[in-house]
Amino acid sequence: MFETLLTQPLYNGFIYLIGIMPGGEVGLAIIVLTIIVRVVFYPFFTASIRTQMGMQAAQGELDHINKQYKDNPTERAKQTMGLFKKYNVRPFAGFLALLVQIPIFIALYIAFFHESLPSIDTELLYSFVQAPSVVNVNFFGILDLLAPHNILLALLVGLSQYAVTHFSFARNKPHANMSPEKQSVHHMQRKMMLYFLPALIGVISYTLPSAVGLYFLTGNLFSLGQEWLIRRQMLEKLAQ
Repeated sequence: MFETLLTQPLYNGFIYLIGIMPGGEVGLAIIVLTIIVRVVFYPFFTASIRTQMGMQAAQGELDHINKQYKDNPTERAKQTMGLFKKYNVRPFAGFLALLVQIPIFIALYIAFFHESLPSIDTELLYSFVQAPSVVNVNFFGILDLLAPHNILLALLVGLSQYAVTHFSFARNKPHANMSPEKQSVHHMQRKMMLYFLPALIGVISYTLPSAVGLYFLTGNLFSLGQEWLIRRQMLEKLAQ
């Protein structure tokens, strides 16, 4: 079922895009398919970002509600839900965004790399999708997408992931009423993740075929653009 619902459609879309790209450019097909997938699932990622930013904006009022209605859980819940509605907070949005990403990434990995490009598995193709006559795995002649150990691409992936992680943490600042000890632990954890996650993604991009790094880089750049757009929209809404 996983192959039928996710892997096969993505593989067919990928092969179709290769067929319509100039010179059968696999790199362009990866970029376009990554953007298409992110656009299709844009509402999930957007809801997650909006929720994190909304929680940050609402934190002061939420602390006030918790103090004012600490002995009245029913009213506290009512006021909290009203606050969440005001700031467009959806408590399960982050979980849904994560839930969506995992199977999509697995399906994309299988579609991109398991089928051993530049050969095409015609048994997976739909009847209306033709195998391209040319499959070019050298991105504009400067990047072999099947070759690992591209240090420049790995660095770009790491830097872009650092920017994505940085903005993500900016949406989740520690509470003002958090104890100094907890703030210290929280700060240390955030600092470790700020550097560890980009380094990990960079190493993965370095050790795997360059196509993986191109996929990560495209996704990160899309996330940064999405972050800018949502921040702008929320600032305009709060200013009204």
